[in-house]
Amino acid sequence: MNKTQVIELHPLAPAKPDYGARCNGCGVCCAAEPCPVAYVFLFQFDGRCRALLWQEESSRYVCGMVACPDNYVRLFPQKWRERIGRFFASRIAAGMGCDFAAEIE
Repeated sequence: MNKTQVIELHPLAPAKPDYGARCNGCGVCCAAEPCPVAYVFLFQFDGRCRALLWQEESSRYVCGMVACPDNYVRLFPQKWRERIGRFFASRIAAGMGCDFAAEIE
């Protein structure tokens, strides 16, 4: 069964890379469904991840749980932002190969 889903992205977002290619911040995966970090820490189980952030200066999407986790989970002190962000980045393999196999039209 084929499932069709419509997602909206910033018009300047880069095109989704091929599966396995280096992540380029296209945002497709996070706009389609939340990751395990969003399940556990944001209690979000479907839809566009609310931690998906557009960065105007670099014209790409980033994970808010990596860039500024203290904005989403108030229990995290801002002074731990970088350390917690690195932890979340390792959990979602941020910046590694694209692991979202959906076809884009």
